[in-house]
Amino acid sequence: MSTAYAEAPNRTGPQRRSRLGDRLTPIRALPMLPAALLLLGFMLGPILYSLYLAFTDSAIRGDGAANTSFVGFQNFTDALTDGDFWNSVLLTLVFTIISAVIGQNVLGMLLALLMERANRVVTFVVTSIVIAAWILPEVVAGYLLYTFFADEGSLNLILTSVGLPAQDLLFSAPIIAVSFANIWRGAAFSMLVYSAALSCVPGDVYESAALDGAGPVRRFRSVTVPLLRPAIATNLMLTTLQTLSVFGLIFIMTGGGPARQSQTLPLYMYEQAFSYGQLGYGTAVALLLLLIGAAASLVYLRLLPEEDKR
Repeated sequence: MSTAYAEAPNRTGPQRRSRLGDRLTPIRALPMLPAALLLLGFMLGPILYSLYLAFTDSAIRGDGAANTSFVGFQNFTDALTDGDFWNSVLLTLVFTIISAVIGQNVLGMLLALLMERANRVVTFVVTSIVIAAWILPEVVAGYLLYTFFADEGSLNLILTSVGLPAQDLLFSAPIIAVSFANIWRGAAFSMLVYSAALSCVPGDVYESAALDGAGPVRRFRSVTVPLLRPAIATNLMLTTLQTLSVFGLIFIMTGGGPARQSQTLPLYMYEQAFSYGQLGYGTAVALLLLLIGAAASLVYLRLLPEEDKR
């Protein structure tokens, strides 16, 4: 009898605690309710309102401001048949490929590899300089790079001092100028991502490759790149999405000109929505830009190994 009496609490205790925990679950969730309401109000609300605007003729002034009406897919049709829109799409792709896919990733990888072999003083100095460019406000960075590429700026001073002809890249090749500016400003992020990934690579892997006769280039191609594949895909996705939305840097340096030669989609969207006052059309362009970013993300996700997708 004493044994049965002693075992009874062990059989019923966990069940009672489980039932009590089930009853307390809604109460435990109450502290999260204000945060959930804020997320719904400040994130989901604007998203839904933007979807609504994209299908209307909403405007800052004129008939669209006084009497907003539903226009269906007209804004999207107008965008897809507008030559200026496709010019902005092309320039956005050029800007993204040069400055993010190639520039930031390659420079970030090179800096990470060099910092891995440098001493502490060099690592500290170079990392501080690169990160300082990254943390500068976009407006400040844009003005500094405008003065660098301007007709009487630092670049031409350097070129003429070594006997080379002066270049006005802000006029002759503005999309190249803003691409280099974005590389200068954003390479720090890629460097930090690849530095963290390289620190996780076991040293004995490189030692084994060296014993097998693999040189530095072969070790990088056959060992480093495969091991860093998840980091490369993640960094490509993040830098691409960030570059697709760059506005302030280009706006300060060129304003999208001259003659729309550096007008990427964010600047085209700004012009349509705020310069021309067509909020509905500008929002539709923003959604198309979102679709481009989503398509790029899907491509990069396919680069991830299967075990990293789970």
